[in-house]
Amino acid sequence: MGREPDDRALRELVGELSTLSPEFRGHWAAHDVLIHHDGVKLLRHPDVGRLELTFQSLELPRPGRAVHELITYTAEPGTASEDRLELLAIRTASPSRSARESSEPPPAPRP
Repeated sequence: MGREPDDRALRELVGELSTLSPEFRGHWAAHDVLIHHDGVKLLRHPDVGRLELTFQSLELPRPGRAVHELITYTAEPGTASEDRLELLAIRTASPSRSARESSEPPPAPRP
């Protein structure tokens, strides 16, 4: 709410959550909310498993809005997370067999 004080939908959401959730109400009243611009995220990818990624965020100003965030995630060199991230990169760079077959022109007719 601090970034978007005029956002009516956000105010309504906070009001609804405060009404329905004692836990949220307690956190909101305590102002126990922090923005983290860097740190470590633990993710579980369905194809490669656990990824431990370092993140950093950069706030970019936008007209009409408070900020736009650019967030980068990287794996520490030499870790299993780096290997798993490289595996994902290879998988996304290689089209599936069905995609290759559908994009290939049909064979030329034989004389």
